[in-house]
Amino acid sequence: MSDNNKTANTNLDSTTINEIKQGLLKRKKQINKDLADISDASGNGDSKKVKFPDFGDKTDENAQEIGEYSTNLATEKVLESSLRDIDNALKRIENNTYGICKYCKKAIGKKRLLARPVASACVKCKTKLQSMP
Repeated sequence: MSDNNKTANTNLDSTTINEIKQGLLKRKKQINKDLADISDASGNGDSKKVKFPDFGDKTDENAQEIGEYSTNLATEKVLESSLRDIDNALKRIENNTYGICKYCKKAIGKKRLLARPVASACVKCKTKLQSMP
C-alpha cells in the first residue's frame, strides 16, 4: 500500500478506534454538562450565555461576581473549543479519515492518538507548524 492510500485502519484496529470513540463521547457528555452548569439557555434555540452570578449587592460581593463571571467566560471558551475538537474527531471516525494527518496525509502514530484523541496532525507536521514564526 502506498503512502497516498493509507487509511486510518493501517494504524489502528477497529477495537482501538471504538475505544477512542467511546472516550470522546464520554468527554463530550461531560463538557456539555460543564457548559450547562455555567450557562443559561437563551431564547435563541440551543444557544447559551454564561450566567452572571448573584452573590448580593455589597461591593465585595459585586467584585466576586465579576471575577467569577470572567472565569466562566474563559472556561466557556475553552470548553467550546474542546467540544469542536471532539466533534471534528468524531466526524473523522465516521468518515474513516481518523488517524490520518490533515497536512501530509500519512498515518498519525497510535501513541499520539491514544494520548490526544482529537489530534488531526502527526507529530512531525505539528512540530513544523509550531516552529513557524
